[in-house]
Amino acid sequence: MNRFKGFLAGLLTVLALVAMLVVWIMLPWFAVLGIAIAIGLWLFLTRGGRLAREATKIGIAGLPQRWGASLVIVVGIAGVVGVLVAMLAMGEGFKATLDKTGGTDSAILLRAGSQAETNSVITRDQVPLISTLPGIARGADGKPLASAELSQIINLPSMADGTDANVQLRGVGPTAWALRPKVKIVEGRKFGAGLREIVVGRGAQDRFRGLEIGKQLKLANQAWTVVGVFESGDSHESELWADSEVLGPAYQRTSFQSMTVKLDGKDGFKQLKAALAADPRLKLDAETTRDYYGKQSEGLTKLINILGTVIGTIMAIGAVFGALNTMYAAVAGRAREIATMRALGFRGVPVVTAVMLETMLLALLGGLLGAGIAWLVFNGYTVSTLGQNFSQVVFQFRVSPELLWTGLKWALGIGLVGGLFPALRAARVPVTDALRGA
Repeated sequence: MNRFKGFLAGLLTVLALVAMLVVWIMLPWFAVLGIAIAIGLWLFLTRGGRLAREATKIGIAGLPQRWGASLVIVVGIAGVVGVLVAMLAMGEGFKATLDKTGGTDSAILLRAGSQAETNSVITRDQVPLISTLPGIARGADGKPLASAELSQIINLPSMADGTDANVQLRGVGPTAWALRPKVKIVEGRKFGAGLREIVVGRGAQDRFRGLEIGKQLKLANQAWTVVGVFESGDSHESELWADSEVLGPAYQRTSFQSMTVKLDGKDGFKQLKAALAADPRLKLDAETTRDYYGKQSEGLTKLINILGTVIGTIMAIGAVFGALNTMYAAVAGRAREIATMRALGFRGVPVVTAVMLETMLLALLGGLLGAGIAWLVFNGYTVSTLGQNFSQVVFQFRVSPELLWTGLKWALGIGLVGGLFPALRAARVPVTDALRGA
């Protein structure tokens, strides 16, 4: 019966700690600041707090003599925070790149029910009908700002090891440049109408071979010449662009896959949606480009965040056990010192607080180290991954202040768990036993 009670008590303790950690990690910064202020006031304004502060000073003063064990805690927690922040930064970077791609002033039209361009079809006879719909802006020449586009997946050798990877070759109309003002030619020129010429995104050029100006690519058994490089700061930099009227016949395409249009004012999107719904010939869905590209990032971002959290949790468990072993050893080595402090009037709460604060300090140092390494190494680091269209999307890791803050909360949470049980043990061991054992 006693064993069962002990097991139940231990289980409830673990569950309570898990719940506490979950709540802790979810706390906003102002709540954590409030807790820190409350602890600070207690340390300086109450007798028990002042005793805890003095006991903490004694423990911290002894850290240089235990630098090896202390380093285990710092490095272990730094590893957890570094990996966690790096994984989450990957998801943040991918999402940020796709979020920047679209806007609320333009819309993309796909076949009804299509989730991406690769499984959409827009027939050529639908293009002029779409161009006349209300809600679509017109240029200075009076023509509708609409671009019927193709998306063709091609294989190019990667810059790293030469292995083939999927790259999106986009066929665009002449108005595509006006629809996407962020796309700027930085080297060379735009492709010529009716010619087998290609312009490449800077991101694609940096990740794949053979995309320098003047180089020729063999696509669809035809030679295509690279004539320009563009930058856009979004996912379009992962693409290659060509004239849709040349790309379509090369790949035996008789239809398009999407249409991107400029919206006419604030009500343009509503007008366009209403016109599409009213015309039975146009079984198409319309989304703002911001919503469309935002949805493209959701699945992968969620997966990366889940993986990062799982990996971080597994590593955190290891770090917790490391902290437990280290602090148990530290408490055992300081048995006489702690017993003497208790004999002098340092009761349970000051002793527990002192050990906890010592562990939290080491955890904070580990968290700062891990966050600093993650920011220095990974912030702005360029990688590529498969997007919704099964083509590589080039993006940069984004180590935001929010992620750094999350990493620090994880570090302090590990320190909290790693220091709690040794602290309770230090306060419970009878003074006489501790003095005799020492």
